[in-house]
Amino acid sequence: MHKAPPDSTSPSPLVSLIPVAVLILLMTLVIKLFGSGALYGGSQVALIIAAGVTIAVSMGVYHNPWKELEESIEDNLKAICVAMLILLMIGTVSSSWMLSGIVPAFICYGLQCISPKVFLLAVCLICAIVAVVTGSSWTTIATIGVAMIAIGEALGFSPAWTAGAIISGAYFGDKISPLSDTTVLASSTAGVPLFEHIKYMMITTVPSFAIALIIFLIASLCHTAPSAAVTSEVSDALRRTFNITPVVLIVPAVTCFLIVKKVPALLTLLLASAMAGVMALIVQPDIMAEVAGADRLTFESASRATFLSYFNGAAIDSGNESLNRLIETKGMNGMLPTVFLIICAANFGGTLVGSGMIQSITGYMMRRISSRVGLVASSVFTGIFCNMATSDQYLSIILNCSLYRELFEDKGYEPRLLSRTAEDSTTVTSVLIPWNSCGMTQSTVLHVPTMTYLPYCFFNLISPLMSILVAATGYKIYRSVISPQSDSQSAPEESTGKA
Repeated sequence: MHKAPPDSTSPSPLVSLIPVAVLILLMTLVIKLFGSGALYGGSQVALIIAAGVTIAVSMGVYHNPWKELEESIEDNLKAICVAMLILLMIGTVSSSWMLSGIVPAFICYGLQCISPKVFLLAVCLICAIVAVVTGSSWTTIATIGVAMIAIGEALGFSPAWTAGAIISGAYFGDKISPLSDTTVLASSTAGVPLFEHIKYMMITTVPSFAIALIIFLIASLCHTAPSAAVTSEVSDALRRTFNITPVVLIVPAVTCFLIVKKVPALLTLLLASAMAGVMALIVQPDIMAEVAGADRLTFESASRATFLSYFNGAAIDSGNESLNRLIETKGMNGMLPTVFLIICAANFGGTLVGSGMIQSITGYMMRRISSRVGLVASSVFTGIFCNMATSDQYLSIILNCSLYRELFEDKGYEPRLLSRTAEDSTTVTSVLIPWNSCGMTQSTVLHVPTMTYLPYCFFNLISPLMSILVAATGYKIYRSVISPQSDSQSAPEESTGKA
């Protein structure tokens, strides 16, 4: 990570908040003006202007060299290169899994198997299990999540409620999975063994998830299910359009196998889209001919359909207007606005780090911490703030753990308290911020605006509060004790709960 400039050239905390305030005001204006279309230009412009304000203040007022800012921006862009490629591959997977009949098959079988009375609960649990196995909330949402949104609409559930259940389950599974990159990053940055970190997280994560499941169960029980004729109409429309067969489920089965074998995410998504492309040509020849604009499939039209489906996706007419919107895909092309936004966000985050503004704000907060609850709460709010300021969960985790590691140590607390707090705040809230890479990605994949699904992501909303609540009770929070032989041990805090 790029180092901040010397203290003599660092801006004050109050001045450091100016670019953040500018961004929030601009994003509020953009969302008001463009609504769900904010992703297609307005948000990018807002981030560029906010970065310009940061550069102007840093260079014009504090005379920081441009080289410092440029190097910090470069570091951020390097860190997101793989993420951008993964995004493009998610676009190809989303399109090819739809056109090959994989997602339609999930929808048809799901309508037969999942009762509306437990639908949201089932969605949350299924996404949690898949995310634990895969270690990826992004992959879970882009595959299982897309199908669940369609099933939910067929059963009469609001996309916002379904998206909330999907995201809650996916981020719970991602958070506790040893295969998760954010879990590994938080534990390694805080200096905690991976499985010790996961075990300690259970204290706050399990209660948060249990509360979310109860809410989703109650919402499902209170939901008035549509008549069987409605769900049958959706299923029949899919069967008329696609060749629904269990054969297509070979692709997700192989994809899960690759993930369990820890094949890198980029390679897994590449193979998943390639297999689905071949499956589409074999099982859905009529649809692929339609995509190519040909009467039948030949080598030339098959090649054209494959390239078009990966890049542009396709709009298929199922004869059901509401269903058409759900099965429409945009391929890599549909992910480009998100990629552009992530680049702009990385640029803004780089200027904040390079100018020393983030370090100035968090340093101000840390100097005023005197209690255990204040320490945990400060780390929680810093994680959320970093998600808003840098627009990237990975950078936010690194910043949060790096900035607080010494302070937790000075206060006598074990590093696993820091790693848990970072996950409780940074990892789960990234998807709730419209201009964060996670929020942008999931809203694009699910076709539900971030601010629309935000109130229903109960696990993500409860986790930061649970972290502070557990800190207030002092449950399982230990002090680090140095013995005369200089061996580091752990001892529980006094029952008075004083920090």
